[in-house]
Amino acid sequence: MPAVPLSIIGPIFEQFAELLPDRTETHPLGCHNPRIPDRVVFEKLVQVLVFGCAYEKIADGTCSATTLRRRRDEWIGLGVMERLREVVLDGYDRAIGLDLSDIAVDCCITKAPCGGQKAGRSPVDRGKRGIKRSVVVDANGIPLGAIAAPANRHDSPLLNQTLDTTNVLGGLPQEASIHLDRGYDSRTVRERIRERGLVAEISEKGKPAPIAATKRWVVERTNSWSNAHKKLVWCTERVGSVIDFWLAFSAVIITVRRLVREGWTHYRWEGRPCR
Repeated sequence: MPAVPLSIIGPIFEQFAELLPDRTETHPLGCHNPRIPDRVVFEKLVQVLVFGCAYEKIADGTCSATTLRRRRDEWIGLGVMERLREVVLDGYDRAIGLDLSDIAVDCCITKAPCGGQKAGRSPVDRGKRGIKRSVVVDANGIPLGAIAAPANRHDSPLLNQTLDTTNVLGGLPQEASIHLDRGYDSRTVRERIRERGLVAEISEKGKPAPIAATKRWVVERTNSWSNAHKKLVWCTERVGSVIDFWLAFSAVIITVRRLVREGWTHYRWEGRPCR
């Protein structure tokens, strides 16, 4: 059984392949090993993302662990995954429509046992090394952007950088509401939100704020979707650009999954899955 249904991975790879540069060069002597097809490497990386296992565990006779790392770094250098994330968001916006009138931001702490450039002492895991993932979503929980930071960073200083990830959409509309938990309840945060032309809906410290009574629950749901990709839950990567690659890859799969699901109820097309 594939790590992700073919109805989702198929369209993702088709668009991904369109963003890759053409490779027509060959070795002048014709004595080198043939290049592993991009589709094979792509599907192996999907398994690494979903199962969270080491590259050596996924490697087999069709593709080695060294090839997986080398091709991953090649795609990072080309910025293909970030471009794919922008294409996917644009496709969702045209087919279904992003609801930017209400956005939500929240953080999630995961493990980083190997440390690295974006790891820090986790305040919720006995000081072990961890990564804090700050995510911004629209009113329906579609991930608009995410950043990774050390787990010992406070949520509020990451807010501006997280909102900056929405610049690929042309920015957020004026007077849009931003929903935050009580960890962001400070005068500095409110001033920064006001400078951006947004309306702050922040849970106040010391007062009960059931998540079901607010519009903040969608970001919690998106975090749970991301945590289904075990590479983000137990991140053994040490290089910051590689971690960003996996964050973008996870967001692409989540967005396309929602696009297929929402499109299934609104449209009909050839090859439409039965469920």
